[in-house]
Amino acid sequence: MSQQFDFNRLNNEEFRRRWSSWIAQNYPSELRNPLKRLTGDEARQWLRAQLRDGWRAPSLPRDFGGMGLSLDKQLIYQEELETYGVARPIDHGLRLLAPVLLKYGTAEQKATYLPRILNCEDMWCQGYSEPNAGSDLANLKTSAVVDGDDFVVNGQKIWTTLATDASKIFMLVRTSTEGKKQQGMTFLLADLDTPGIKIRPIRTLAGDEHFCEIFFDDVRVPRANVVGQVGDGWTVGKALLGFERFSHGSPELIRYALGVLHQAGDVMGLSHQQSFQQLLGGFECDVADAGALYEQVCEVALSGGNADDDFSMLKLFNSETLQRIAEACTEVVNQYGGLMGEEAIPGLGTDLEWLYMITRPVTIFGGTAQVQRNLLAARTLGLPKS
Repeated sequence: MSQQFDFNRLNNEEFRRRWSSWIAQNYPSELRNPLKRLTGDEARQWLRAQLRDGWRAPSLPRDFGGMGLSLDKQLIYQEELETYGVARPIDHGLRLLAPVLLKYGTAEQKATYLPRILNCEDMWCQGYSEPNAGSDLANLKTSAVVDGDDFVVNGQKIWTTLATDASKIFMLVRTSTEGKKQQGMTFLLADLDTPGIKIRPIRTLAGDEHFCEIFFDDVRVPRANVVGQVGDGWTVGKALLGFERFSHGSPELIRYALGVLHQAGDVMGLSHQQSFQQLLGGFECDVADAGALYEQVCEVALSGGNADDDFSMLKLFNSETLQRIAEACTEVVNQYGGLMGEEAIPGLGTDLEWLYMITRPVTIFGGTAQVQRNLLAARTLGLPKS
């Protein structure tokens, strides 16, 4: 199938049938687990298979090599990935950088970077957070000083997901200390093999090394690598695709965790105990509520309405519910809860220690729980800002 085929010509039922059939034929069954992340060669092989058969980049316009799907088909696209249990590849180039380039990039930047993003020739990481600039991103200190045709960059980024697997970084740097903090930030692209860049992985309690620190020591980056205008990085850095929000708001992860809780109860012989049934019933109600709210906000988005506040609510509710279900799984298996490995509990096939640890940061990344509550308090309830 040609990549330039217009999938919007298909009705939604036919589109869903073709997409689900393609996933089943091409996605490795041994990698089915929505809580895991596809990285390295596994991620590249999966994304390149999509590109080969025309299923890559659902929201990218067809003129730039994407599918150019309507919002309703983007939602179907995401639903079928979740239904099959496709692990999420970390694809910052497509999901985060591509919309920025489309809106603010020069013609040369689009022609250079978008094809390389699609074929995974470049793998990108995001350089936003710093040791003292996480939720308060405007407090970032990494500096970029003009020197001829270059910027000279000095500073540090932290919690940079899969920097060890990336070849390039898009980042926010400080190019001015005058005026408001947001006005002195610039959006900059850089090669990670540039002299002066050092990457150090951070090992998490879940045993992963996806997060990294990146240090910049007199790193020279061409001024032509600025996206948008110098000093306008705050505006540029906030540009994202609506499709990404469909993914963040989906209740699929808590549905998956609820299934693990079901299995844990069966393995431990608790399925018919009233206390376990009450525990399970409460979480089933939470998951049903999340699904109903997700459908509601998707309908608003598809009709062109503003669902920002409801997406904040979904992110907050889903992440905290996921943590509570993971905690319940650990409690249900009693003394086995701290054992590591998928075979630690015979008959379960899930590493509950990993599940518990991997859900700890979900209330932090993508907007912390505290930030989401502040946004909802100010925008939805009209409460004064502290």
